Amino acid sequence: MLWRQQVQIRRIENQRLLSQAQWVARGALDWTRLILRSEGDTSAGITYLGGLWGVPIAKTRLSDFLGQIGEVRAEQGQATYLSGSIEDAQAKFNLRNLVSSPAPGVMQINTEQIGAYQRLLVSLGVNSQLAKNTAVQMRASLAQSATRFQTVTSITGSSAAPITAGGGATSGSFTDKPGIEDGDDNAAVAPLQMTSVDSLLDIPGYTPEMIARLRPFVTVLPTVSAVNMNTASAEVIAAIVPGMNLSSAQAFVARRQTVFFHNVSDVQLALRGAGVQSVAIDSTEMDVNTNYFLIHGRVQHERAEVDRTTLVYRDGLTHTTRIVRVQDQL
Repeated sequence: MLWRQQVQIRRIENQRLLSQAQWVARGALDWTRLILRSEGDTSAGITYLGGLWGVPIAKTRLSDFLGQIGEVRAEQGQATYLSGSIEDAQAKFNLRNLVSSPAPGVMQINTEQIGAYQRLLVSLGVNSQLAKNTAVQMRASLAQSATRFQTVTSITGSSAAPITAGGGATSGSFTDKPGIEDGDDNAAVAPLQMTSVDSLLDIPGYTPEMIARLRPFVTVLPTVSAVNMNTASAEVIAAIVPGMNLSSAQAFVARRQTVFFHNVSDVQLALRGAGVQSVAIDSTEMDVNTNYFLIHGRVQHERAEVDRTTLVYRDGLTHTTRIVRVQDQL
């Protein structure tokens, strides 16, 4: 009886510690959102790797933070540690871009974005034929999504136009049925909406090893988004810029380390300097600012640990941030 009582007490203590750790993680997230908001107000619509948001926080005792702001109860954070970083989600290729909405109520596969994704898969040593299957799966998973026609609000106050199906985009050429009949809203089986790179495992042909290879370069955001040319990797830049090889993209990234881009005109000049002579910049595909950020945080509170990744949207019009989704690592 005493042993059972001791186990029960220990269980209650663990629940209390975990709850406290979660509240600390919530406070750290609010503090991080404040950094994103303040930097968004002062950066004139430019997001680059040298910003304050890009500085990671090493493992630090919570009492050190509280002591800096003059908190009288700072000693209560002696057994709590914080660490984390902010990642630019728009530095990666957004799989949501594979499906565009050229007109209200229309979901259309974007062949230009499929070509870009194919180039990315080839550079990473993955079967490029998976690009088409991914686009079909994305369109099918968006069939019942309430936000499938939502657009990103730009800092100028206007909504960014959805990525149009440039030139050859069509829905008639892609009639594969990954679990549902095309255009059948009452199908018996429908794929779940893709919310992360792990959702690619639902598509035949992808393996966990491929997912691990793609994770640093691919993401899934709620809306179509432009790639931030100030933060994107050479692999992603080579994929989205037609006619650009990986070595040219690496030279482009190396030149970017000395000075960041203030506008898309700077990007165009830098691309020409990297050997891409004829390039037309589409603001819906390339930009120098970011709306979506991934916040990685870890809290250790005595025996409890919370390892959390949060997708945050920064609205340039309202000067606010919104939590899109939260994922705890087990």
